[in-house]
Amino acid sequence: MNAAVKLGSYALGLAVVFGGALGVGRAVGPVGTPPAEAHAAMAAPTASAGHGGHATEQADDDTPGGLQVSESGYTFNPLTTTIKPDEPADFRFTVTGPNGRPVTGYQVEHDKKLHLIVASRDLGTFRHVHPEMAPDGVWSVKLTLPAAGPYRVFADFAPTGGSALTLGTDLAVTGDYEPGALPAVSRTAKVDGYEVTLDGELTPGQSSKLMLKVSKDGRPVTDLQPYLGAYGHLVALRAQDLAYLHVHPDGEPGDGRTLPGPGITFYAEVPSTGDYRLFLDFQHDGEVRTADFTLRAGERPQTPTATPSGHGDDHSH
Repeated sequence: MNAAVKLGSYALGLAVVFGGALGVGRAVGPVGTPPAEAHAAMAAPTASAGHGGHATEQADDDTPGGLQVSESGYTFNPLTTTIKPDEPADFRFTVTGPNGRPVTGYQVEHDKKLHLIVASRDLGTFRHVHPEMAPDGVWSVKLTLPAAGPYRVFADFAPTGGSALTLGTDLAVTGDYEPGALPAVSRTAKVDGYEVTLDGELTPGQSSKLMLKVSKDGRPVTDLQPYLGAYGHLVALRAQDLAYLHVHPDGEPGDGRTLPGPGITFYAEVPSTGDYRLFLDFQHDGEVRTADFTLRAGERPQTPTATPSGHGDDHSH
């Protein structure tokens, strides 16, 4: 791009491209998936005991989480669609149910009725916030985003009596915009004097073990504090289309086996090869911090070829 593009023009082009991408995605599957694997699901790993027994999954649908504004009769309805950069704004929205009315009954998942994730389209900015719901079903939260551009907002929730869902919608931050490059692949993140390292690989189509270790001033942190019912909270977003994967660590505080650091273990499953951005929220000394990584998922494992029948039939036994 030779010059900054006005957000209005960019958002219009994005709406056309993204709308078309959704139609194509429904026909051929997630980005980067071979045609023969067009219906591969972006399944979340089994939920840890004590987290309500629910994993974030897309019921009766193989579309990755966050790519749809409506699913299973539930719709994410933003009442705020544009805000100004670096200015606090009241982001308001509802989730309507199959009856068309705002949903007011939610299951508590990871200590909250609803998790709101906001990420810039270039994946340079990430926010994990928890809005408050009024009696009429209108949610609101103060939101400050640092720069102009298009953002994706994810509502992660489970309606009372229903399956967990992740719905997504777009939010525009007004002003001149030039997208940043995707941060380079890195397994080390530094934030506020802390260093977090990541060990493990993302393998499409199978559960992948990821170990994150937290240290400060060169010393392992062994007194992490619970945050949302765990010692860490991980969100992964696929580059390009921002498909959403929301996982929690293996184990939980107080289960008699999970230590409060320095390591936090996750089991994640991604739907395709390609680049992913991973955002780890952890709490220490009373403050929640976010460490971010870029990780590249490898090739999908090939099924071993079966040995043809009849081999060895000419041998005597």
